[in-house]
Amino acid sequence: MKQRLHKQRILPFLVFFLIFFSYTCARGASENNLSNGQTVYVSVYSHIFYGDRSKTFNLAAMLSIRNTDRNYPLTIVSAPYYDSGGSLVREYVKDPIRIAPMASTYIYVKESDTTGGSGANFIVQWKADHMINEPVIESLMTGLASGQGISFICSGRVIGDHD
Repeated sequence: MKQRLHKQRILPFLVFFLIFFSYTCARGASENNLSNGQTVYVSVYSHIFYGDRSKTFNLAAMLSIRNTDRNYPLTIVSAPYYDSGGSLVREYVKDPIRIAPMASTYIYVKESDTTGGSGANFIVQWKADHMINEPVIESLMTGLASGQGISFICSGRVIGDHD
């Protein structure tokens, strides 16, 4: 009975959260413009809060980087991961990563890794030798607890051009 009440309390919250973040995170998407490199900010949530006592719900996160250009590759130069306080947690790209035309790559942050917090983010720097379609860079957060699941996507936002 107690477990059933817990599920009944968390379900409305998760539904609201999913709808809210589906709207707010997805609206960052833009037209495909041409560029030869950018710096992109991507929100990541290693956990969210729920309930009156600000309980946490841990989430796994996947940073997805998709080359949308049909002709030319792009190179991921760096992808530092920052916590809610703005401190560097780790750099996920040790050596540049080449992404072929129409290919993709990802970086995975485990559900048990809560070092980022609710305000974590990636700063992705990419470059290309030619003017290409901007890549699609977004994060996908997922979590599962007590038979309840949540997932949502946040689109990256360009914060600078390639130097």
